[in-house]
Amino acid sequence: MKELCFVFEVLKKEGRARRGLFTCAHGAVQTPVFMNVGTQGAIKGAVSALDLKEIGCQVELSNTYHLHLRPGDGVVRELGGLHRMMGWDGPMLTDSGGFQVFSLSGLRKIKEEGVTFSSHIDGRRIFMGPEESMQIQSNLGSDIAMAFDECVENPSPYEYVKASCQRTYRWLERCVDEHWRLNALPGCVNPEQMLFGINQGGTYADLRVEHMEQIARLPCDGFAIGGLAVGEPTQTMYDIIDAVEPHMPQDKPRYLMGVGTPSNIIEGAARGIDFFDCVMPARNARHGKLYTWQGTINLKNEKYKLDRSPIDPACTCPACRSFSRAYLRHLFVSGEMLAMRLAVLHNLHFYNTLMARIRQALEEGTFAQFRRTFSGPLDRPAGSSGG
Repeated sequence: MKELCFVFEVLKKEGRARRGLFTCAHGAVQTPVFMNVGTQGAIKGAVSALDLKEIGCQVELSNTYHLHLRPGDGVVRELGGLHRMMGWDGPMLTDSGGFQVFSLSGLRKIKEEGVTFSSHIDGRRIFMGPEESMQIQSNLGSDIAMAFDECVENPSPYEYVKASCQRTYRWLERCVDEHWRLNALPGCVNPEQMLFGINQGGTYADLRVEHMEQIARLPCDGFAIGGLAVGEPTQTMYDIIDAVEPHMPQDKPRYLMGVGTPSNIIEGAARGIDFFDCVMPARNARHGKLYTWQGTINLKNEKYKLDRSPIDPACTCPACRSFSRAYLRHLFVSGEMLAMRLAVLHNLHFYNTLMARIRQALEEGTFAQFRRTFSGPLDRPAGSSGG
C-alpha cells in the first residue's frame, strides 16, 4: 500500500486550537476554514463561483447525492469535472451522500452492501454503496472525497448505533480500496483526490472513541466527526468533540461536519477542529437573518425601514459597501431575488472573515481572548445582553 503524501501542517497551537496549512491539487487552504456550501454546484441565492472569490471563500463544498441525480455525475465528468463545469478553480470537497441516509429516512433501506434510496425528485430507485459513492465523487473530481457512512438519529438505541459504527467501518475499508483504484485509472478527473474518513457513534462517547481509534488506523488523508448538530443539545456536541479529539491523528486535518453557528465554530476551533461547513449562513440569509459583529439582525423588521446604515459598518462585503439596511429590507418585502443574493453574500463573507480573525488570533496568541469576547454574543440578536 502506497504512502500518503504530506498535505497538512500544524503551524501553531493555542491550547487545543490549531492554526494550519492544508495543501491539495487545487491550492493551499489556511485553517481553520469554513467551507461554503454549493449543494448542486451553486450557492443558493444566485451566488456564483466568481462571487465566492470576492467574499474570501477558500473551499467550496458540493453534494454527491444531488449531483448524481441532476445533472448526473457522468454528465459532470463529460464536462471535465465539477471544477470546470461551475467555474471554480479552488479547493473543493464533496460529501458522500451518506447524510441522505439520515435525511431521507422515509425513502431508504440500509443493507451491508449499501443503501437503496427513492429519489426525492421522481421516486426512482437508486442504490448507493461505498464503491458507488467513490465512483460518483471520482467523476465529480473534487479534491476531498468523503467516505460513505451512516448518520444515525440522536438519540438512537445503543445497540443500533454500535452495529451502525461497525458497518460504517467496513464501508470505510471498501471506500479506501475503491478510492485508490479509481485514482490510478487513466483518465481520472482528479488523480490526486483525497479521502476523509468519518467518525460516528451518536451521542455515546465510548462508541465514538472506539470508532475513532478504529478508523484512525486506516490510510485516510483526514478525519471528520459526523452525526452531530442533528438535534442533540449543543453541550452534548461539545462533549463528544472533547471525547473524540484526543484520539484523532495530530498530523491530519479534522472536520466537524454540518456545524454551525459562529459560536459553534469558535468553540469547535477551540477544541482542535480545522474544517467546518454549514448551510445555516446562506439559509438564514435567504430569510433575512444576518450576522454582524454586534450580533444577529432580522432585516425584515419594521425598524429598518428608514435605516440608512449598512448591514454591518465593520463589513466590507459587496452588500455593505454599496447598500443600506433600508434598501435590503425593501427588497425582501418586495420579494426581489436581489435581496437573497446580497444577504447570502454578506453572511458568507461574515463567516469567511470570522475564520480569518480566528486564524489571526491564533497567530498572535490571543485566541482565548477572542473566544471570550465573541463566543455567545455573535449568535444572539444585536443589542441583547445575553446571559
